[in-house]
Amino acid sequence: MIKTFLEIVIAPEFDEDALEVLKTKKNLRVIQCLTCSTDEIEVVSVDGGILVQDVDKKLYEGLKVVTKVAPTPEEMENLIFGMKVAKYVKSNAIVAIKDKMAKGIAGGQVNRIWATVQALDRAQDGVVLASDGFFPFKDSVEEAKKYNIKAIIQPGGSLRDAESIEACDEYGISMVISGTRHFKH
Repeated sequence: MIKTFLEIVIAPEFDEDALEVLKTKKNLRVIQCLTCSTDEIEVVSVDGGILVQDVDKKLYEGLKVVTKVAPTPEEMENLIFGMKVAKYVKSNAIVAIKDKMAKGIAGGQVNRIWATVQALDRAQDGVVLASDGFFPFKDSVEEAKKYNIKAIIQPGGSLRDAESIEACDEYGISMVISGTRHFKH
């Protein structure tokens, strides 16, 4: 620790021995943060710095069926399970679920349609689709139709939500809006 370069150390508390060691560091700032908790923030290393964001603790705000057809109880269980999986996949995350098993997972793509195609190519018939972010266009719904998807869950919030909902209605796909985005960086 003596040879390690540090500019700042933040912790909920410091004992006397730790403070004695830290005092040997020139220009070191020691900050006691009583409310600091790693349970509340997530720190990700990025090129040139760090990204600090709140920990994503919420699965959904509330579930709202926005299409003419509602998912079956089994589809709803799979949609919720899919959202649990998508929450931990790097965005843009799309998860294809069947029988509470991930049959296709795609994340880290530059756009949602690429992730949709990747996840569905790995999956099989009878899956439902979960997305960590909203569908900015209806193209993901159109792709889902090609794979006979019957239910989709996504957070909603796009300016074009109505287009995706209309496409689902046209294709007989149920869509559930979760109200919570899980955009993981």
